[in-house]
Amino acid sequence: MLLINDTTLRDGEQAPYVAFNTQEKLDIAQKLYEVGADELEVGIPAMGQKEQDDLKEILNLNLPIRIMSWNRATLKDLEDSLNCGLKAVDLSIPVSDILIDVKFKGDKQRLLKQLEEVILEAKKEGLFVCIGGEDSSRANLGFLKELMTLGKSLGADRFRYCDTVGILTPHKTYENISELSSLNLLDIEMHTHNDFGMATANAIAGFEAGAYSCNTTVIGLGERAGNASFEQVLMSLVRLFNKDAKISSKRLKSLISTVSKASNRRIDTNLPIVGEYIFSHESGIHVNGMMKSKLAYEPFTPKEVGLKRCFPIGKHSGTSTLLYHLRSVGIEPKKEVLEAILPIVREIVTKRKRVLDTQELKELYLCSSVI
Repeated sequence: MLLINDTTLRDGEQAPYVAFNTQEKLDIAQKLYEVGADELEVGIPAMGQKEQDDLKEILNLNLPIRIMSWNRATLKDLEDSLNCGLKAVDLSIPVSDILIDVKFKGDKQRLLKQLEEVILEAKKEGLFVCIGGEDSSRANLGFLKELMTLGKSLGADRFRYCDTVGILTPHKTYENISELSSLNLLDIEMHTHNDFGMATANAIAGFEAGAYSCNTTVIGLGERAGNASFEQVLMSLVRLFNKDAKISSKRLKSLISTVSKASNRRIDTNLPIVGEYIFSHESGIHVNGMMKSKLAYEPFTPKEVGLKRCFPIGKHSGTSTLLYHLRSVGIEPKKEVLEAILPIVREIVTKRKRVLDTQELKELYLCSSVI
């Protein structure tokens, strides 16, 4: 089974200019569970007492899914997580030469020894342990294999393959994850960033290559250009990979609205899955096709995600659109009149940069019919 470990409450909140209060965190956690997240990564205990208090509040929701914290691979961070009562931890460690130089002065042996110490302590406490491979996409695959082999021997449960600066392509993702998953060492979790607009695609490519889970954030919230989108990954798994999950359109809309408001981020009208206009058909050819079959130009129905289908009267509309709107107000239009007013509709829309509404079209049609 393919899993979503959503990190809206950790990596999502790390987006610049974003800060969630306690109630917002609780609302988001509850709604993520209700919509279909399999696991939640909910914060960083090492940030201090307020963060720890919030994490305890989330744990008190008693959601029947795994709740995880993010930690540096240090005993101090681990202790903070244990004090919160957490039973699952991500232990982040740099794995690329670039970041090992920055954080460990290039000393890989010291890094491995520190990781071993923290994993052993975490497993002693009975925790689920994910090794977070920071900057995996710029790391040497040989070193990742060494790290995963060590993790396996120490009882770690998962390895998080992090495309920390978003440089992967789907093809490269598939190659790397195929090689690592073929080792059968640790379950692999994808953590992808959107710097080149490929976070969701890379997460999906990871699944295709053998990854077991992936991190997401609602509306792709996150550092820089953000992370793989929760709603995009969820719909992809359900519709393209046959994941056994029933999506509640009402709850999905509520989740999106809550995160958008709490993060003060707008929802672009063409945002995949949840954008207001993604079921708007203006092109005459497309509208004509949709009139004949609702499968013509939509991969899923608007009802599934709580949106509505519409046919705006715009520059690229054809007579099918005009016919649709006029019939909706009880007019059975004449073909020759429709053809006559179509250029006028296009001219009006182009000039004023705004589509016509049904009443304006009705008036235009009636006036043209009289003439």
